[in-house]
Amino acid sequence: MPIRAILQHPDPALRVGCAVVVDFDASLRAMAADLLDTMYGAQGRGLAAPQVGLTCRMFVTDTGWKAGQPDPRVWINPVVTWAGPGEQVYEEACLSIAGAARRLARPAQVALAWADLAGVRHEGRFGGVQAVILQHEADHLDGILMIDHPALPYAPVTRP
Repeated sequence: MPIRAILQHPDPALRVGCAVVVDFDASLRAMAADLLDTMYGAQGRGLAAPQVGLTCRMFVTDTGWKAGQPDPRVWINPVVTWAGPGEQVYEEACLSIAGAARRLARPAQVALAWADLAGVRHEGRFGGVQAVILQHEADHLDGILMIDHPALPYAPVTRP
């Protein structure tokens, strides 16, 4: 599959809200494969359709591949249905904002409803880095970038 070009901020296409996917067909499967190939080629752990100029509510993730435990997933029409107690602070990066990482606080857990490539609905709860990545990618589907969230200051490192 071809690797697609990743749009870079401030490309206005990154600010467009995406349309709900209604056709679960071969072209959707091909788009998902392209997104995964593009994500891996860019050394990312998540990539949303609008980052490559597609305006459909779909993103892909793989939170384990860099640790040698690949877990590629496709999320179609995802909706965060619950954000759990507490926050976690994580340094986020974005393939559409080269060289800019930000410390952000996000809910420590989320519940997500989504469809798979066959259109079958699923629900699940996620925590840790997976919750962060799901929230980051879901934001892209509504034209929200990590730079729209308030950054936290970097804490000094204390050494014994």
